[in-house]
Amino acid sequence: MNVDLEQAIGLRAAGKQEESNQLLIVLARQFSEHPQINYQCAWSFDLLGEEQKAVPYYEKAIELGLDKTDLEGAILGLGSTYRTLGEYEKSRSTFMRGMELFPSNQALKVFLAMTLYNLAEHQQAMEILLKCLAETSADQDISAYKKAIRFYADKLDETWI
Repeated sequence: MNVDLEQAIGLRAAGKQEESNQLLIVLARQFSEHPQINYQCAWSFDLLGEEQKAVPYYEKAIELGLDKTDLEGAILGLGSTYRTLGEYEKSRSTFMRGMELFPSNQALKVFLAMTLYNLAEHQQAMEILLKCLAETSADQDISAYKKAIRFYADKLDETWI
């Protein structure tokens, strides 16, 4: 099984997503209770643009238990997949869970902001994005205004007259 899983991951890395996906589907049938195989299978469906098919594999992988790094990736993948399918509340709750488990993961915050945009929660989405930008940007011009960006992040509708 490990050799086949490594082969499937290698095929994906070589740009052979369809072949990788086919092998992962077979492995997921044979080893349905293996969290890593379910996660890799979900990922392969996402790469092929078949998000609907990815969802049950992500859900099962998370339910079965993944190591910390893979759990982080699976939560991001599932939340993003829910968003692309228009399941915005599921996306939000998935990203919120991810942020509780991995509070320093800035990508989770950015993807949550996209979901909040879809939910018409524009102010909160902008606040999250601005704070991420201020915290992570290496751009000198942005860094020079880091304090101001953080200050205004949750005050976008205020004016000082």
